[in-house]
Amino acid sequence: MNVQDKINQDLRHNYFVTFLDGTFFWLGNSFFAERTILPLFISQLTDSTLAIGILSALVATGTMLPQLFTANWVQRSPVKKMFPVNIGFFTERLPIIALVLAAWMVTWSKPAALIFTLVCFGWFKLGIGVVAVGWQDMVAKLFPMRTRGRFFGTTFFVGTVAGILGASGAAWVLDNYPFPTNYMISFGLGAVFMMISWGFLALTKEPADPPKIIPPKKSVDWKKIREVLKEDTNFRRYILASIIGAMGTMAVGFLTIFTLNQWQLPISLIGLFTTFFLCGQAVGSLGFGWLADRYGHKLVLEIINLLSAFSLVIALLAKSPQVFYLVFALQGAYGAAAMLSGINIVFEFCTPDVRPTYIGLANTAIGIFTGLAPLIGGLIIDQFNYTALFTTAMVFSLAAYFALRFGVAEPRLSHQST
Repeated sequence: MNVQDKINQDLRHNYFVTFLDGTFFWLGNSFFAERTILPLFISQLTDSTLAIGILSALVATGTMLPQLFTANWVQRSPVKKMFPVNIGFFTERLPIIALVLAAWMVTWSKPAALIFTLVCFGWFKLGIGVVAVGWQDMVAKLFPMRTRGRFFGTTFFVGTVAGILGASGAAWVLDNYPFPTNYMISFGLGAVFMMISWGFLALTKEPADPPKIIPPKKSVDWKKIREVLKEDTNFRRYILASIIGAMGTMAVGFLTIFTLNQWQLPISLIGLFTTFFLCGQAVGSLGFGWLADRYGHKLVLEIINLLSAFSLVIALLAKSPQVFYLVFALQGAYGAAAMLSGINIVFEFCTPDVRPTYIGLANTAIGIFTGLAPLIGGLIIDQFNYTALFTTAMVFSLAAYFALRFGVAEPRLSHQST
């Protein structure tokens, strides 16, 4: 039995276990939600907007930066599963257990707790980045191209529904237990579900690739990267458009703090914000997953940049905090589709033999600017105000739409078998 026959034989099994991996991952993530709960936790440790900016930078960049430096490693490996399972246990699961200790440290030192929180979360996000190329290459290997949108969409949808339940549980815990015990419990529950997620991921069945030409033993194959950037004009334009879009995300990490402070709202509303964010994510996952399989991931990325700009217009014009439920829902839809189509569109620019290089190059290049965006956003708030921040982010989102719409050709037409 050849590799493709084995993949086809195990397709349903792999769909099931990968689906459960994603479901429990999102459930666990909802108990330390990086866009709502963690910013709130940090705001109770310090008044510095820089700390929130650093957190947002880690959210945006941590998973991206290491990928270029692991691409050649993944390309050499005949089995991709070892990256998210064997290495991922230490790089992306253990730091969430350590996050519980960060909440406990508040009892004797808030500055120490703040530093350790950022260290643990940085460890978590960078750890995801270390294994991300391997995981993405594994998914591209095990699932046919025109099923990936629905697979990701269904997984994100069910995971988001589980996350909504988790967010409700997290809100109840935060509201009914004293600080910092409430965060210790919430982070602890997140760690438990993340470990269950890892257990299902470990059950993935992946046959080894057949012998092939092995790339040189380099951490980064700069020659291959130069060739890609020089010869693949369409991919180069895609990266540029995505960098512009990344700058449009500079306001996202500040939405929760802005809304709570602007209208002096109780902390308990954090659960509602997370719920609306996750509802937007759930609807976006299903809708954009179907749309991507039918019409392509490029169209999805164009639409969500318009959605991002629209959500910021709403934030600028808002006259009541209830309006921000829609803002969070739109940002949730944006986040789901950006992940779904941002991952999958890269597969369609290339052939399988160079896929890890394309994945690493795109994610690292885009990730640098995704990380800079919230830091710049924090500086804009300190020097000007939130209106200037939202306006700047909106302009970048609109510019990204035009760059994708008129500068990038549909990549799916070039690699029908990828």
